[in-house]
Amino acid sequence: MTVRVPRYAAFDAPAIAIGLVALAVAAAMLLPAIYLLLRVSQDFGASIDVMTGSRAISALGNTVMLAGAASLGALGIAVPAAWLTTRTDLPFARLWFVLLSLPLAIPSYVAAMTLVIFLGPRGVLQGWLEPLGVDRLPDIYGFWGAWLALTLFTFPYVLLPVRAALMSMDRSLEEAARSLGKSNLVTFVRVILPQLRPAAVAGALLVALYVLSDFGAVSIMNFPSLSQQIYVQYRGTLDRDAAASLAMLLVMVALVIVVAEGFTRGRARYHAVAAARRPVRIRLGRWKWAGLVYVSTIVGLALVLPIGILGWQVSQGLSQGESVQAIRSASINSAYVAGFAAVVTVAAALPVSYLAVRRPGAFSAIIERVSYSGYALPGIVIALALVFFGANYAPVLYQTLPLLVFAYMVLFLPQALGTTRAGFLQINPRTEEAGRSLGRSPVYVFFRVTLPQLLPGMSAAGALVFLTVIKELPATLLLSPIGFDTLAVQVWSLSSEAYFTRAAFAASVLVLISAVPMVIMAIRERTPA
Repeated sequence: MTVRVPRYAAFDAPAIAIGLVALAVAAAMLLPAIYLLLRVSQDFGASIDVMTGSRAISALGNTVMLAGAASLGALGIAVPAAWLTTRTDLPFARLWFVLLSLPLAIPSYVAAMTLVIFLGPRGVLQGWLEPLGVDRLPDIYGFWGAWLALTLFTFPYVLLPVRAALMSMDRSLEEAARSLGKSNLVTFVRVILPQLRPAAVAGALLVALYVLSDFGAVSIMNFPSLSQQIYVQYRGTLDRDAAASLAMLLVMVALVIVVAEGFTRGRARYHAVAAARRPVRIRLGRWKWAGLVYVSTIVGLALVLPIGILGWQVSQGLSQGESVQAIRSASINSAYVAGFAAVVTVAAALPVSYLAVRRPGAFSAIIERVSYSGYALPGIVIALALVFFGANYAPVLYQTLPLLVFAYMVLFLPQALGTTRAGFLQINPRTEEAGRSLGRSPVYVFFRVTLPQLLPGMSAAGALVFLTVIKELPATLLLSPIGFDTLAVQVWSLSSEAYFTRAAFAASVLVLISAVPMVIMAIRERTPA
């Protein structure tokens, strides 16, 4: 049944007020990009020299290489794992899926820290091998360490959409291929894999954008990527013009990746021509043990290893007299700023979502698309732009909590928009019409009719923003007020100075908080029969 959108007056007072608020939100989203562009254009020649210099070109090559390698690695891990847990009779498939999803809850800098503890010079593994005459392991730092950390802890970005595509795929094409005598392998390569391309490419795009914006893992692994070089220019040399030029280069790379992903989609269509039937499970037979070895190896490397390392470090710290009181202040600060940012971000998303759903048109479409621009701007770029803005034009806000929360809003507004927009779409507009037909004002109808139905979506959006903010590192590092310590900053600073035992306490709290929604989401997911 088609739900009719209620007819509102085009220029009534509530519409104008909501439109102005939504316009302010969109302007806020554009502020970092506009200011960065103005900063670079002040001395365009010098900026070009920085962006074409040998150090920038080398960092650019490193970043593109790392993003491409991590995306390919994530695809190589996630596609077989999704197929095994969705389309085969693998024992305990639901449990394996839950465990394979949990690495997404581990921040990249925590992952890098645990890998250094285990595989680094004089690390845990080297200690185990020392009685066998192994004095030193290959260096974990550099490209391979960064690639391993980012690949093992971002592949769920590919796993989730590919698994969803496999669950909804029509089995008629597979049955047709098998009726022609094609084997399971040929059917997978020729029939299933092409249908997975949109989901797999979308997941790989998320991995690539994540790698572009990552700062923690590359810094701990001493890999000179663009984000790491931006931070070095800002903190080390205090050359803010050079940092702005490198930040613009990073934005250009992100935009190229987003545009390239759109071209790869093409005009292909992947929907079924008739009513889709759920796919049947394939019996693995003697290959069942190989499947179990595969998923257990991935879970061991991406989940058991980091959790075990953190637990071991915490136990070592407790035995040495370390106190959990050291992370109390950081935990309180993290929860406070994440909660504050979640409230502000959801509040900013509401007028944009309302316009997009209840008052569609050219104006609302532009506002909505601009509000999603945070996805194309890496966190360190937004933070750097706001540092420039605060230091030069709003010194009263520089290194204050409001500016930090504003940065979080720009970064994570797209997350809140998607959920709140879906919430408005699920509310029958006729309930709002009924309230207005009784002579109630639009404000009264919103608070008494719309808002109660919207609360579940708002709560989900707030929880998502809260959990993302609490793990955010570069924006927190550059914009935090002096003396305002958070769990993310504490993990990064302590691990950078090789105080791994102390860092493990804060990292454990971060992982524990982040893991809860991932477990709930994975358990609630419906599995095909």
